[in-house]
Amino acid sequence: MRSAVASTLVVAVCLIAAGGALLGVLYTSLENSARSAATARVTLIAQQWGSGDRDDDGPRVENSLLATDGQVGIVQIVDASGTVLASSQGDAAAPLTRQQVPASAVRDLGRVFVAEIGDFWVSATGVSSSRGDATVVVGADREPVEKVVSTVALLLAAVGPFVVALVAFATYRLVGAALSPVENIRSTVASISAARLTERVPVPDTRDEIARLALTMNHMLERLQTGRLAQQRFVSDASHELRSPLATITAALELAEARPELLDAALLNDSLLPEARRMRQLIEDLLVLARSDETETAVASGDVDLEDLLYEEAKRVQATSEIVAELSIVPVRVTGDPHAVARMVRNVVDNAVRHAATRITLSCSVSGGEALVVIDDDGPGVPEPERTRVFDRFVRLDSSRTRDEGGAGLGLAIVADTVAAHGGSVRVTDSPAGGARFEIRLP
Repeated sequence: MRSAVASTLVVAVCLIAAGGALLGVLYTSLENSARSAATARVTLIAQQWGSGDRDDDGPRVENSLLATDGQVGIVQIVDASGTVLASSQGDAAAPLTRQQVPASAVRDLGRVFVAEIGDFWVSATGVSSSRGDATVVVGADREPVEKVVSTVALLLAAVGPFVVALVAFATYRLVGAALSPVENIRSTVASISAARLTERVPVPDTRDEIARLALTMNHMLERLQTGRLAQQRFVSDASHELRSPLATITAALELAEARPELLDAALLNDSLLPEARRMRQLIEDLLVLARSDETETAVASGDVDLEDLLYEEAKRVQATSEIVAELSIVPVRVTGDPHAVARMVRNVVDNAVRHAATRITLSCSVSGGEALVVIDDDGPGVPEPERTRVFDRFVRLDSSRTRDEGGAGLGLAIVADTVAAHGGSVRVTDSPAGGARFEIRLP
């Protein structure tokens, strides 16, 4: 409605301004044409009056020059005493003017009104003849000009409201049709709840801003649905992972309660402590992922020497496992969260140790202005279709999916989040050693 009112006002103002300009231009054009006709008639009459064509009473003028038409309304020849020597038929005997005009000079005498005859624009010139000096006076009739202008004004006044009404109606309908999809989008979005994220807003087949808005809303709903499904899977997988160690601990404690004599070092070391440690590690991983979801970027808190991290990890692997850790490092320093980067490197190394047959290789270098960390193992590798999915949460590719071999499936997810938070990238390829190669690039 506001658009229709605004457009109607604009069109009405424009029509009034254009109509006024049109009437003004039309009036001026017709006036100039009438005045030009009167000036031309004055010149012709003056030439003939003073040319020597005479009758018994003196100089004469052809009747055609004394006749009136649609532009010339009155013609008079007036002598110095104010007597009308010749005039157009039916005109008053009184002269239009007593003003004397010099010979051979055409002068505009302005507007002259004659009662019962009309209103004229008068042009005059002086002439000399055997009867003495005289003035030729020709009046251009204003009435035809004003009649034409009045007729055009009436037509504009009659058509203008129709045009304004048509513009108002068309604007109201067109703007309403354009905003109708917006209302459909609004009503659909208002009806979508957290339990109905599968619904989508209608996309009009207009290929305009409204259609792009609908597509954007649908993309947003898809992201919300994907996030909700991921959250649901996360909660379900976390509950599943926590259930196993908690069930083991509960069973061991119930057994110890029923038979206290069985609560010995073997039960503590083989069941309770390993499962408690596993549950604690799982909870810590969940907290790390929760914090990474809350903050989009990592806090650059200091310099991190990657070669030192790899050196310490190689020493740890040699001390805690039978896997051989080979090093190929050069000094490389990045800026980031030292704790997060160290955890990222450890998670990749633990994954390599878990799947390696005999050895792993840790290396770091500078490539293309970025820090490159490469960790190889000689294990079974990662199938190409699974190389993206391994970084999802709670994903384990181990066929047995045992707790000892497969972990909780959160280590590589933490790696992916940490690398993304530091503005880097990580990918899995084939290793020259026959297993998997993890390449981490950091700015």
